[in-house]
Amino acid sequence: MKILILGARGNLGGQLVKVFEKDSEVIAWDRSEVDITDKDLITKKILEIKPDAIINAAAYNAVDKCEESEEEFEKAKKINGQAAGYLADAAISVGAILIRYSSDYVFDGENKNGYKEDDVPDNPVDKYGESQLAGEKEIISRSGKGLKWYLIRTSKLFGPKGESEAAKPSFFDIILKLSKEKSELNVVNEEVSCFAYTPDLAKATKEILASGKGYGIYHIVNGSPCTWYEAALELFKLANTNVKVNAVSSEQFPRLAKRPKFSVLLNTKLEPMRSYKEALKEYLNLNQEL
Repeated sequence: MKILILGARGNLGGQLVKVFEKDSEVIAWDRSEVDITDKDLITKKILEIKPDAIINAAAYNAVDKCEESEEEFEKAKKINGQAAGYLADAAISVGAILIRYSSDYVFDGENKNGYKEDDVPDNPVDKYGESQLAGEKEIISRSGKGLKWYLIRTSKLFGPKGESEAAKPSFFDIILKLSKEKSELNVVNEEVSCFAYTPDLAKATKEILASGKGYGIYHIVNGSPCTWYEAALELFKLANTNVKVNAVSSEQFPRLAKRPKFSVLLNTKLEPMRSYKEALKEYLNLNQEL
């Protein structure tokens, strides 16, 4: 199977390459190889290689920056929204399966029971969520036009850092670094959602593709929903780090973008993923070995 991975040097893209290259022909493109917002270019390049599947791990994810200016919001809409339509049309032209990732931020966070795959998102609380929802609509609108697609919603990625200069450190990377500089940290005890360990997400993506499961929307996150504060406590327990952690409200860390208060993604279609706590322990052990 010939697999095209976009955003291949990012945090998730790098893990996808590792997982798929074991038994597939992988073509790995990052922003230096192709601009996914250039419709003519991306169409031409995909027609040339004719992949069996296209996995788009390229995304605009600067949530607060998206609120700074109309220019940044337009950039988010192009990368997360319009480009999804370009890739969908190219996938139809070559008969490829398209896999796109989306976010829990497409939901408003008001449902404390969590969100199932068939719950309809219609009220994101920030512009980043709007841009991701626009991308979802581009994909879904082509369902009756021959597009074979999987839309995977996920949340709070963490794992090995990608090779791209644009790859951002995860919450756990940041908070662990801060703990080496300070003896006391304030962490927001709000925004209940799930973490997703990128190696687990990559493996689950491959399993969906290999299984031939029905096309549509899937939620892939690790188990054990929590707040940022609860996650920090778990991190320091596993890392055996002695630092005082204070639970605070989000008002202590004002940010440009609003966040959904409760955006737990419920997985009703797949086998449950392991707890993020197990995945985090693996990640910390991996870092110690390096």
